Amino acid sequence: MKIAFIGTGIMGQPMAKNLQAAGYELVLSDHFNAPPAELVTRGATVCHSPKEATELADVIILMVPNTPQVEDVLFGTSGVEEGLAASTSHKLVIDMSSISPIATKSFAKRIKESGAQYLDAPVSGGEVGAVNATLSIMVGGDQEAFDQARPLFEKLGKNITLVGDSGAGQTCKVANQIIVALNIEAVSEALVFASKAGADPVRVRQALLGGFASSKILEVHGERMVEGTFDPGFKIALHQKDLNLALTGAQELEVALPNTENAQALFGECADLGGENWDHSALIKAIEARSNHSIRND
Repeated sequence: MKIAFIGTGIMGQPMAKNLQAAGYELVLSDHFNAPPAELVTRGATVCHSPKEATELADVIILMVPNTPQVEDVLFGTSGVEEGLAASTSHKLVIDMSSISPIATKSFAKRIKESGAQYLDAPVSGGEVGAVNATLSIMVGGDQEAFDQARPLFEKLGKNITLVGDSGAGQTCKVANQIIVALNIEAVSEALVFASKAGADPVRVRQALLGGFASSKILEVHGERMVEGTFDPGFKIALHQKDLNLALTGAQELEVALPNTENAQALFGECADLGGENWDHSALIKAIEARSNHSIRND
């Protein structure tokens, strides 16, 4: 089986690497940037457009930043749709980006009209999960397409769930990003409070890991916070994008998301500090700025 993998950034590159290591033949597109040399050296084919990559592949996976990029790859000039039109074989398109659930439904309808199957399958777990193939994968689409894709998903993640019809995977991912943002905010507030009260935040975090407050956020991002290592595993700008999807959807659904609004404001303050490309655990910097106190000696 040949897999066209479009979008080999922080998340996409290790995901593509895991598929290649599992024995799948990769087809890459230089539509956004040059494909990683590591993948090319190991045998990946390089194409100059999503159309060309689609024509060569059985499965097309997208892992790009936002809704406009997905739309461009699928329906832009020399896009996936053109490749499907030029092909006679039955193909599967899987969008693993995190984008608008509403747009996803229209994308799925249009791709299906081209004769291919379509799944939205956003992921959670960050760069660590991508590297270790332990991602949670939230899928929207038909059971038949899901069953076809499952062997691929099993090379990328551990918790793989068909949530519902097209768009349901993206809706689940938005819910995930609400939970993650509020957990990051909670850990940030707790560590700043403890530090300013005179306790060692390193030891506070260690103590909390053994209790009911323990979480993956406290374990992974709490460590980033106390060490001050904010190289991006998942950029603040991307989390802002996801929370914007949540808040826009909440407005349409007439749902109150007050703490999500606050987390988005804090991410905005980090961006104002020049931190759009910091890891989202750097939300603590906004709490520190408001508190006039850093938990680190910086």
